[in-house]
Amino acid sequence: MSPRPFPIAFVRFRRLSLLVLMPLLVSGLLLLSSPSPSWAARGGRIGGGSFRSAPSMPRSYSGGGGSYGGGGYRGGYGGGIGFPFLIPIFGFGGGGLFGFLILMAIAGVLVNALRGAGGGMTSGGGSLAAAPRADGPVTIAQLQVGLLASARELQDDLRRLAATADTTGSTGLQRLLQETSLSLLRQPDLWVYANSEVGQVPFASAESTFNRLSMTERSKLRSEVTSNVGGRRFQDEVAASGPTDAASDFIAVTLLVASRGRIPIKTITSADDLRDALGVIGAVSAGDLIALEVIWQPEGKGEVLSTEELLTAYPQLQHL
Repeated sequence: MSPRPFPIAFVRFRRLSLLVLMPLLVSGLLLLSSPSPSWAARGGRIGGGSFRSAPSMPRSYSGGGGSYGGGGYRGGYGGGIGFPFLIPIFGFGGGGLFGFLILMAIAGVLVNALRGAGGGMTSGGGSLAAAPRADGPVTIAQLQVGLLASARELQDDLRRLAATADTTGSTGLQRLLQETSLSLLRQPDLWVYANSEVGQVPFASAESTFNRLSMTERSKLRSEVTSNVGGRRFQDEVAASGPTDAASDFIAVTLLVASRGRIPIKTITSADDLRDALGVIGAVSAGDLIALEVIWQPEGKGEVLSTEELLTAYPQLQHL
């Protein structure tokens, strides 16, 4: 005897509930996680990338006891993933708002799948199966470092990269990622806090997830003094960049990376873990790199980022 299918009305109700609740939950967490402007300093941003074209070759991923075999993007926005599918594995970490947004991205794709499959349901227990799409999942990694503000050379390096980096293509972005990782690796005596989070999302929801995470980090800045994104450079002449105030305690740097390949970063609890994580993330190849953002604060001349301000804006940071 074939199993009795769920009533169509029940499936549609569940689908509608997800569609209504997900935006509200995401918006609420974004508001709760963003620091008040009074806590923020001015900052800088470098990056770019494109989710417009799917990976040229399908990839298979495994780890943490499972694998991802479906999902993807084909010829434009929309669609969803086909059945059967496996939810991406969070094998290396993920928590707080980062983990929540990753889960919401997966839930969004599941809703799209239910929407697409609803018309194919039959009262006689017909199959929901469809051929899985070839495009593999996207790994999104976020690495944050809090350094003592005496790391002036790091700020100089970031300004130099903002002025010279080619952010229009994957080769230039890979060079930017490598140079930023190296600049951080050269300041081991000044590392105080760090945090790493990694998750995988279907290609169909990767761009929106990356953008949400980027907006969350950018909202922690009072304004962007220095910017080089997608080949467009900006320098706020009114709020000139320059050395932070002598009383400043910290500089915070965030690396946000989207890759076609895995980024095996483990949870950071020590300086050795951070050194390993910077080596791994800096080694992401140009062929795998889809998008990159480097965001830091303070950047405005005379700005201050105290211990309290740092931990308010970046509550996930772990003391090394």
